[in-house]
Amino acid sequence: MAATVLVTLVAAALLFRISFNADIAEFMAEGSESGAQYAALQEKYDTGDPVNVLLSLPEGESQERESQGGESPQAGSFRDPAERAILRDFRDALAEVEGADIVMSVLSAPQPAQSLFLSEDGRHTLLQILTAGSEVDLARNLNDFVEGDPPGDFDITLTGNPMIFARVLGMLTWFLLVIPPLVVIMLLLTFYANIGDRRLTILAVVPAFLGSVWTFGLISGLGIRIDIVTIIVPIFVIVMGSADGLHFVTHFQEEVVRTEDPTERVATTLRQVGTPMVLTSISTAAGFLSLLATGVRPMQQLGVFTAAGIVFAGVISFFSLPALLSRLELESQPRKVLVGSWLTGMIKSLAVRRWVAGVLALGIVVFGLIFIPRLAVDTDQLFFFKDDDPIRQDFARMEELFGGATPLVGEFVLDPGAGFGQLQEISRVSREMEELPGVQRVFSPADVIAGVSPEEVAGLLSGSSAGSEGSSLLSSMVSSDGVRFVLLPGDFSTEDLRSWLDFAAAHEEIRVLTGMPVLWDEMARLVLQAQVRSLGAAFALVLLMLFVAYRRVRQTVVSLLPLSLTIIMLLGFLAASGIQLNLITAIASSIVLGVGIDYAIHLVAAIDWARREGDGYVLRAIDKAGRPIVANALGIAVGLTALWLSPFKFHGHISMIMWVSMTTAALTALLIIPALSERAGLFGGDG
Repeated sequence: MAATVLVTLVAAALLFRISFNADIAEFMAEGSESGAQYAALQEKYDTGDPVNVLLSLPEGESQERESQGGESPQAGSFRDPAERAILRDFRDALAEVEGADIVMSVLSAPQPAQSLFLSEDGRHTLLQILTAGSEVDLARNLNDFVEGDPPGDFDITLTGNPMIFARVLGMLTWFLLVIPPLVVIMLLLTFYANIGDRRLTILAVVPAFLGSVWTFGLISGLGIRIDIVTIIVPIFVIVMGSADGLHFVTHFQEEVVRTEDPTERVATTLRQVGTPMVLTSISTAAGFLSLLATGVRPMQQLGVFTAAGIVFAGVISFFSLPALLSRLELESQPRKVLVGSWLTGMIKSLAVRRWVAGVLALGIVVFGLIFIPRLAVDTDQLFFFKDDDPIRQDFARMEELFGGATPLVGEFVLDPGAGFGQLQEISRVSREMEELPGVQRVFSPADVIAGVSPEEVAGLLSGSSAGSEGSSLLSSMVSSDGVRFVLLPGDFSTEDLRSWLDFAAAHEEIRVLTGMPVLWDEMARLVLQAQVRSLGAAFALVLLMLFVAYRRVRQTVVSLLPLSLTIIMLLGFLAASGIQLNLITAIASSIVLGVGIDYAIHLVAAIDWARREGDGYVLRAIDKAGRPIVANALGIAVGLTALWLSPFKFHGHISMIMWVSMTTAALTALLIIPALSERAGLFGGDG
């Protein structure tokens, strides 16, 4: 107990060092070939992700100016000198925003590049802002600038990766402050309905809560920043690490009624559930550790730290919780609970009708055969934002007017001694790329050579025109051996993207083509592989653990059968509900495998314990283990219901997944295992 207090204090102190990583591109790039190319290209050209500022003239105002005839034939567009003057004021004000380094716009862009900054009808213009400092700080300052009183009467839309990062950072902070407390409250309410004692209910959750604190302390102590994947670690540790505490407390309650000796209460409880507690902690941790086989770094981090938290909670449940309970004065009268004998009675009445288990198993298999082939991978770059999030609307508007809000970037090979003729070849290849499906525009410094003398081109490429936005744009796209280019996509498919990559690979003029869409495509393929690898690894680990523990093939197979049905149900539900595989949902099956086996382990252990008293042992085991199994399944499902309040879209998906999976895991364990037991176990004695 003293050691528990000491470690908790150290972990709590480390929590003050927690930091967040909202850079989606950074953690996606780790361990990825495309990510390494993307990072290398940004470093080579010393360019970060720009903030895109889309300005639109109000539609009513532009129509009114056009109807009035205006002094300029370009009235109502950014080709109008009057509008350009206001635009210049706006650009100058942007340049004064803290964190803004270079502001590029149509005002000084070279003629061939102006289509990058001006829509065809002239009503919309794009400005790009680069920073030499923190991209997140720049994004926040720009939000403040827009909410203030900027020059001009424009509709303003901000997009770009820095805007995503700033939004995600706020979401991470809100999530950590609000969701974990809600999860704990909902878990306590569910457990209280099954325990009926306030002190014991709190003590059942304490090991998981402390395990979560220890885990976050470990993450913070190692200097690892919290991202959109690892943010859910404490939630998983709390809801899944609470199983051992719940099972110990529930069985301990029965011993309180049986004997007044505090040592005997704890000793007998440990004899009944000690081994299952160890096995379930190992199996749940194994489910998460199987994510190491995915090769996707965010998934691997989630797996390692959640497994560590589960082990922490298991150690506290096995040592500290019994030590504490042995020192408490508790009433020996049984408590009334909301979920009690009526529940176990209903389970027993279904268990003795073996055909119910057969129908359940057959229904799940048929459901899986129909829907699992329809599983799809999520290629949405904004999958973590809800459908009605304003940032989705902003990005859609940018894509409609100027191509993808997150364009691709690449590099043409440049031979410094080959002269300007190679720029013409680069321009030719660019035009060929524009003929590919889904490509809206390809721009590079080679596009400025038409009608410009070699001396002027050399001046632009070298940036010798001081203060020129055009030279800033172009010189930032040229290195000693390469020319950086930008590919603006329109509405494109995965097949289109891969055709672009094939085109780049087939042309020696193109050294590399990368960008966030390429990273997401590679991530999608890795996610699909991760689903298969992690599920296979988790199943193998659990199978090995059960065989070592039971040393009997039949018991191992019987324990795995409910779990196999649960996985089939889960994958079928993902496909039937339209939930696609992404960084988070792809790990669900491995998690469910590690957690779902707990119910079979506890029921098998209860059957072995009850067998000593003769026939009818399966029904007596359900009396003993049925209530905590259902309570734990409900606790996980109800606890994770709090994720519906999360600002992240996929957290709601996790809640639905765990409701379906935990319900199926508990139901199949309590019905399938009894159906496979000997007749004497179901129909002997009081059965």
